Amino acid sequence: MTTTPTEIFIVWCNCPDANSATALASGLVKEKLAACVNVLPAVQSIYHWEDRLETATEVPLMIKTTAAAYPKLEGWLQTHHPYTIPEIIALPVTQGLPAYIAWVHDSIEKI
Repeated sequence: MTTTPTEIFIVWCNCPDANSATALASGLVKEKLAACVNVLPAVQSIYHWEDRLETATEVPLMIKTTAAAYPKLEGWLQTHHPYTIPEIIALPVTQGLPAYIAWVHDSIEKI
């Protein structure tokens, strides 16, 4: 399969704790919506929510997926994520090792 890096997305999603992060990561890979999900170390987030300044410890996910699978991945995350409005941000990959790009495509459910 010939692929271009722009067909790959890195999706960023913060979770409230390690247990929910691991569950979401496992679910995305099991559903073949993500080739790989990195569960990163906890971070401190500072943000406005409902007119208040909030501080929270969150666990980020770095999700590797295809552009074609992204809409289904986004819907799955919205359904399974514990936040009312989860942070789901997709960034296109502009360069990458061709073999890795092909592996991502081969790992994702064919949409």
